[in-house]
Amino acid sequence: MAEVVEFRVPTGSAQTLLVWGLEPRPGLEHSLFLAFSKFGPLYSVRAHRNAAVAGPGCYAVIKFYSAGDAGRAQRTCNGQRLFQKSPLKVCVCTKQKGFQQQVLALNSNKCQELANHYLGFNGWSSRIITLQNVSGFDGENEELGKTLQKRSVKYLCAVEVTLPNHGVHTRGVALSETDVENSEDPLEFVTASRRVQKLAVGKALSSAFQKILLVVLENGKVAVEYNSTQEELADTLTEEELKGLVQVSELSSEQFDLEEEVLSDLSFDDELPSWDMPSN
Repeated sequence: MAEVVEFRVPTGSAQTLLVWGLEPRPGLEHSLFLAFSKFGPLYSVRAHRNAAVAGPGCYAVIKFYSAGDAGRAQRTCNGQRLFQKSPLKVCVCTKQKGFQQQVLALNSNKCQELANHYLGFNGWSSRIITLQNVSGFDGENEELGKTLQKRSVKYLCAVEVTLPNHGVHTRGVALSETDVENSEDPLEFVTASRRVQKLAVGKALSSAFQKILLVVLENGKVAVEYNSTQEELADTLTEEELKGLVQVSELSSEQFDLEEEVLSDLSFDDELPSWDMPSN
């Protein structure tokens, strides 16, 4: 059975594993990562100490991008010792109640990791179509007759992602900005500008990846589909028209900015999810 993998923060219950019976040790999360990443790429690994009423030890929440990978990991690792003396218990989450299932875009680094895993390092490429400074002073104090020192640094970026083996091209556009408290300090201004440029490129790259759907087949091969529901104006414009976006008067961060990726690990402080308990 084929499975669709998106360039988004995984929120599905079947993609999440609970591991308990862990013995406290230095580098526990790293050990878990090495053991479970053998089954497929991981979004996150988070280890926590047990609550006092549960006794000594630790538990961990591991999130896969693929439910199939999570299932294989559960079946293989449950009851195994792996890297410790006592066997682990591993189960798949079947339901999560009381959690906001907000769909968030992966940041650009995780998008590239996912693309490298499924498509190969040579299976995709990206290029910057335009990276333009659209900054402007916040305003002028007419009464004092001088420009305010505080300046907003703002960059617009358009990026194209190409998957040559699948004939897919997607584009992403993003706007990033920050305030420079003392714009008269050249070093502070240059540092802020470089940081904003990097953020704009990363967000635009992430936006382009959102339009790609990876279809993982049972035989392990990967097909690619274009997600037309994510199509934007940028996908229909020529490169020259894209570069002309800086002239659009309605340009705003709300129009192009992507939501920052946040950790959405399970919390056990409120209502607990139910888990598919493995048989011994």
